[in-house]
Amino acid sequence: MIKIEQSDFKFKNPLLEFVDDNSELGFKVPDISMFGMLKISEKSHPDALAYEYFGTKSSYKNAVCEIEKISGCYHALGVKKGDVVTIIMPNTPEAVLSIYALNRIGATANIVHPLSAQEEIKNYLNSVKSKVVLCIDLCYQKIVNIIDETSVKKVVFASAGDSMPLIMKTLYSLTSKNPKPSKNDSRYICWKAFRSYEKAVNEFSPEGAENDEPAIILHSGGTTGIPKDIQLSNRNFNAFGIQAVLTLTDVSVGDKILAILPIFHGFGLGVCVHVAFCFGACSVLIPQFNAKKFVGIIKKYKPTMLFGVPTLYEALIKAKGTEKLDLSFLKYVVSGGDSLPSQLENNVNEFLKKRNSSVKICEGYGMTEGLAALSLSVGDSYNSGTIGKPLIGNKMCVVIPETTEVLPTNAEGELCISGPTVMIGYRNNPSETANTLKLHNDGKLWLHTGDLALIDKDGFVHYKMRLKRMIISSGFNVYPTQIERVIEDIDFVEKCVVVAMPHHYKKEVPKAYIVLKDGKPKTDETIEEIRVFCKKKLAHHSVPYKYDFVDILPKTPYNKIDFMKLQMESFKEAASQ
Repeated sequence: MIKIEQSDFKFKNPLLEFVDDNSELGFKVPDISMFGMLKISEKSHPDALAYEYFGTKSSYKNAVCEIEKISGCYHALGVKKGDVVTIIMPNTPEAVLSIYALNRIGATANIVHPLSAQEEIKNYLNSVKSKVVLCIDLCYQKIVNIIDETSVKKVVFASAGDSMPLIMKTLYSLTSKNPKPSKNDSRYICWKAFRSYEKAVNEFSPEGAENDEPAIILHSGGTTGIPKDIQLSNRNFNAFGIQAVLTLTDVSVGDKILAILPIFHGFGLGVCVHVAFCFGACSVLIPQFNAKKFVGIIKKYKPTMLFGVPTLYEALIKAKGTEKLDLSFLKYVVSGGDSLPSQLENNVNEFLKKRNSSVKICEGYGMTEGLAALSLSVGDSYNSGTIGKPLIGNKMCVVIPETTEVLPTNAEGELCISGPTVMIGYRNNPSETANTLKLHNDGKLWLHTGDLALIDKDGFVHYKMRLKRMIISSGFNVYPTQIERVIEDIDFVEKCVVVAMPHHYKKEVPKAYIVLKDGKPKTDETIEEIRVFCKKKLAHHSVPYKYDFVDILPKTPYNKIDFMKLQMESFKEAASQ
């Protein structure tokens, strides 16, 4: 049983009422929606800032009012409980408010990366049978090209400038070359016109098992590297919000979280938006990361909490004009999405110390299948070089890979997690769900991460490496199997294998080893043909960084492709450059 002392918290948060020492989790998860959780903060501090976007600010009271109206607009388009609406947007108010508006009426938000290739977008739409889409205008042509191959009936287009202050909005409109939706096709409507639609709709208030139904769909590759639709529930998000409140005890109403991580990522939506709302904090929405503007953003908004991937912190410490930067306002600096190298950790801590900050960067561990962070090295769980201890309510163990046999302390094995934020499962993929969520002898369902780790005698978790082939490039998941399938669709390609190649800034980038069919020349022109094809079919971070032609792929004694040998060759090549 976990004992949580109210005296541990510097600031009173209404979510502390859910602390329950008699519960196995240490708290109870209320039977309310994500929107219902937001309303708790709105009721407690209606005038506090909920979000800020390029100077446009909204209180919790105003945000809830807007969400209620927007839910009526979606309802007017025919959206009802159980429907899936796809959101293809960066971090803008239109996207965030829509997520909660859909949640308010019991619909599911299927959130997709705006830079996805049009074939990927088509597959995402068809896999969930989405009939309504909210899309950034930058994706207009992609949608036009594939809409007839989907079940989509309405597309609402929004601009990154829609919620900017008037002068900035005007300048953005004048300098933007974004295409305008056709006025001759009734399937397409702009955000302004959409907001004129409104129909009364009852608020969805989930009870019991309903709270375990899909609320959000995010996308990842699971343990096999093939993209899948990850279903996450209201209970997942709300449990995570309570875990954050119980873990980050210095956060108070009025604090600011820099929402620079994208909402189509569990880390971005879970931490930078929903957790911010659970704290009663302000989520500062940043639609696109720009390393050159990063320092200016920090100076302007003075966020008390920074959450980012390691490349974000590399950009910060290498940025110009930071000599007189005062970071004394920081309460937490958290790295996730990829392992934090010890040298970078030391460099960031030195950077913070020289700029009047008393905090140290702490490393977390998570995966989309567990919503976001599952463990964190902070407070009493801080231990440099580790990913800390499981968040309150979570349990971790290591097992012999591909089994459910639990290993003892200090033994390396596959890391497994049991807790309230573990996904419902992969949509329409029971076999992969069963391969990832497994029942152990303790009667609990455990998420098998595909990562190698050990847990020491003090309970600290030491991350070692990935057992799966997934590549993480600038914090984005890249799936070799997906890239291989795309390249092997080219008629002159016989076989392709993709591995990780070290990169000085992105940490890892995909490299393709390709066997060509007889007669196709191994030339730069051929490489360019393949690159152009990949750009049409893959998201930008999945397009291979380098292409090597080989006559034969190495094999193991069991006649399987020797991925490790190719990986080692890739690392040697990078080291020699």
